[in-house]
Amino acid sequence: MATSALKQAIEEICAEKNIPYESVIETIEAALAVAYRKDFGEKNQNVIVEFKAEDGSSRVFDVKTVVEDTLYDEYLEEQKRREAAEAEGKLDEYLEQKRQEEEAQRTAQAETAAADASVESKEERFDPKKHIGLTEAKQLDKKYELGDEIRTELFPPAAYGRMAAQTAKQVIIQRIREAERDIVYKEFKGREGEMLTAMVQRVEGRMVLIDLGHATAIMPPPEQVQREHYRPGDRIKVYLVAVNMTPRGPEIVVSRSHPEMVRKLFTFEVPELQNEAVQIKSIAREAGLRTKLAVWSEQKNIDPVGSLVGQRGTRVQTVISELGGEKIDIIEWSDDPVKYITNALSPAKVISIKLNDTEHACVAEVKDDQLSLAIGKSGQNVRLAAKLTGWKIDLVGDSGATPTSVDGEATEAAVDGEPVAEATGPAELAAGAASDTPSEAPPAPAEPVEGPVATEPTKE
Repeated sequence: MATSALKQAIEEICAEKNIPYESVIETIEAALAVAYRKDFGEKNQNVIVEFKAEDGSSRVFDVKTVVEDTLYDEYLEEQKRREAAEAEGKLDEYLEQKRQEEEAQRTAQAETAAADASVESKEERFDPKKHIGLTEAKQLDKKYELGDEIRTELFPPAAYGRMAAQTAKQVIIQRIREAERDIVYKEFKGREGEMLTAMVQRVEGRMVLIDLGHATAIMPPPEQVQREHYRPGDRIKVYLVAVNMTPRGPEIVVSRSHPEMVRKLFTFEVPELQNEAVQIKSIAREAGLRTKLAVWSEQKNIDPVGSLVGQRGTRVQTVISELGGEKIDIIEWSDDPVKYITNALSPAKVISIKLNDTEHACVAEVKDDQLSLAIGKSGQNVRLAAKLTGWKIDLVGDSGATPTSVDGEATEAAVDGEPVAEATGPAELAAGAASDTPSEAPPAPAEPVEGPVATEPTKE
């Protein structure tokens, strides 16, 4: 009854830790070998244990491999030189000389192996724990040949002591922990870039711990959306960013702010993305606020923007809901920089664009009443357009004007997608400053840009 309970306990550990049964058996055998060496082991014994979980029995062996006598003779000569150096008080000098000789030999072998890949650089040396000379093996039994394995069974003279048992327990715990870490690392290492549905485990300071089942991931502050609040028990979708092995085990990093998360969410919702009829060429995201997507399709009969928006905006609204209301602009990608930048600055109407290919920059001219719309709230629209296209964008009005703040001071146009000087004044921006909420004197509505340029859909 006790033996079956032992096997059952091992199987429960395997199921709980997701560790193969053979790994646990190997761990127990290694722990028993450590315990035997601690209580009964002798010098130059290579102790191997065979354990049977069915009846709880174990057998102990001293295992040695038969090697050439020349290796054994070289070992004996080296031992004699070592003893002579120790007797003369020159052991340190002997060890240093031996180290230099071995280093020079390894260097020569490495150079030989580099010159000829068929040459093995591994040097075989006699180890009294693992090897036995051919002549000595023949004395035990004439049937032994080079490369044979001699297994001599050892019988413990008494039960294991308390210290040996404690050592075996520590070995088992450590080995199982290492095996569990390896399993987790191998499972998630190949899944980087996937979208996972997980649960918030707990929040420690600014760090959020995410439960992935039999593993725990971390979501550091840069990977969080500032507008979101994470509470233990919440089920959320996360993007698997990286899996790294550290001294404390595998570190799994997930994100809610990564731009690729938007791509994954749309891929789940849009069949045209799954069969690659439509492609997302570029993504620019400010997590929690706004995202711009550039989409494209080789097939003329497919509207790439409409595919992501969906009928009455159902597809894009599903993604917006998952992202907590984050606004999404979908524009059509083009290999023509002028058309691409024009689409990226939507919903503002662009009059003309002057390109500077040398500096990869451009100057976009818009109507004066469209400047605030083109720049966006706190420069968000032009900043995202610059990230999306990869071009530095300067904005000017058709009369050379720049947007005016509440106090009447001019604000310079955005450079490199960042506002040089942000308007100051009341929290609610007045006419001429971009805002997501209508003010008393709203700017003139943007006229549609030529070509399909899509912004976020409105709920009916």
